[in-house]
Amino acid sequence: MIFSSRLLQGTLIQRYKRFLSDIRLRNGRVVTAHCVNSGRMTGCMEPGSEVYLSRRSEPHRRLRYTWELVRVGKTWVGINTAYPNLLVSEAIQAGIIRELRGYPQILREVWVSKHSRLDLCLQKPNARCYVEVKSVTLANDGVAAFPDAVTVRGTKHLKELIRLRKRGEGAALVFVVQRADCSIMRPADEIDSEYGVWLRKAVKAGVKVLAYVARVSPQGIILTGRMPIKL
Repeated sequence: MIFSSRLLQGTLIQRYKRFLSDIRLRNGRVVTAHCVNSGRMTGCMEPGSEVYLSRRSEPHRRLRYTWELVRVGKTWVGINTAYPNLLVSEAIQAGIIRELRGYPQILREVWVSKHSRLDLCLQKPNARCYVEVKSVTLANDGVAAFPDAVTVRGTKHLKELIRLRKRGEGAALVFVVQRADCSIMRPADEIDSEYGVWLRKAVKAGVKVLAYVARVSPQGIILTGRMPIKL
């Protein structure tokens, strides 16, 4: 995924109300940018951090700027949670995710029950595979972890994947680690033990649980390879 327009460099002043961030551009101007990430973003929102923003000109937008990247140490981290679905879709179409090859059709935002949707439904003659995608930014000493906050919705998605798998459907969960400074991933049991419990149940039920690392830069974001998961 290549950014459609050149990103703007700046310095983070603060993130607040979850979805807002104040950023000082290189010319000294302070702008308020949309923060798409609703998580805690632990370690990724330190004031003074170097960041990159995108700018949109659509008249209906209340905020013209969107916070896209933050530098943590020597690593760029993608904090926009809207991109992993696109990255996984592109990777499936390109055959990069070997475990999900062979599905020529991809449907997005598919209802699987009255109150629940999953990100993707892969289809081929006489077979389907439902896929949920999660963005990962939390890391410590080279170990990525999910979630960074209690996620009732995420646990509900795991239960849906288990239900679909038991019904005979294909089911997969793909974690997209939006930083290249990690070599392994794990469930963040210390943050949300319930999610960890259901993640392990999903694996035992036959749900494919995968983690892929992304190389993030101001030019774009691409998946580079599979990462092991320690359960």
